[in-house]
Amino acid sequence: MGKAITHKHILEKFGDTVQKVRKSQGISQEELAAKLAMHKNYIGMIERGERNPTIRTLYKIAKALKVNSSELLPF
Repeated sequence: MGKAITHKHILEKFGDTVQKVRKSQGISQEELAAKLAMHKNYIGMIERGERNPTIRTLYKIAKALKVNSSELLPF
């Protein structure tokens, strides 16, 4: 059987996706953080899979990046 999907794996995949979308739009972590009224370090922690953002934060990130929330989820 395949490798089990862990909580850490989900957070890392989510973070990778956020980073890819952000970079594809030419937005820095600082710019995204400003749009979200969050600290840039928090954005970095999300992108590295070190933080587990709330559903509300997921929605805010998607809105700031102008994508559907589902596009950021790794499943």
